[in-house]
Amino acid sequence: MAILAKIKKATIGELFKFKKKNISRISDLLDETSICFLKSKNRNEAISEMIDALDKKNVFKDKNKFYQAIIEREKIISTGIGMGVAIPHAKLDDLDDFFIAIGILKQTGIDWKSIDKNPVRIIFMIGGPESKQNEYLQLLSKLTIAIREVDLRKNILRLKAKEDILKLFSQF
Repeated sequence: MAILAKIKKATIGELFKFKKKNISRISDLLDETSICFLKSKNRNEAISEMIDALDKKNVFKDKNKFYQAIIEREKIISTGIGMGVAIPHAKLDDLDDFFIAIGILKQTGIDWKSIDKNPVRIIFMIGGPESKQNEYLQLLSKLTIAIREVDLRKNILRLKAKEDILKLFSQF
């Protein structure tokens, strides 16, 4: 909802810039550290587990601040988009660049209060600088297109090796 509101407020010039500017491919933002096979039992544990994995890459100046931003975003409206997928996200001034992490729940899903009320088994966490809204929207758009692929979602849940999951994203 917040994203749509910002798009509606964009000027013609901003929309034109949005179309011309390119953001990195999803695969350029992923590596083995970005992929987590989660053991979490609830949403907040999953978010924390993913942030801890990203913290090993020194992505955050303050991982607790990012965690709080994600939780505050979830209070506005769930990022559980349906299809067993959630996209928790936050933008902060102290983040230098965009990142994506993938959290995978192999056994059972987590109640994420998704729009389709189904449990979440795949989590795509996005973070980036507050000042780069256009790039953020492009990244979210590319990710949404990828997530629509049923085979991609099935393969993410089926595969056991992080390298194989990275290969799945080579086309995105």
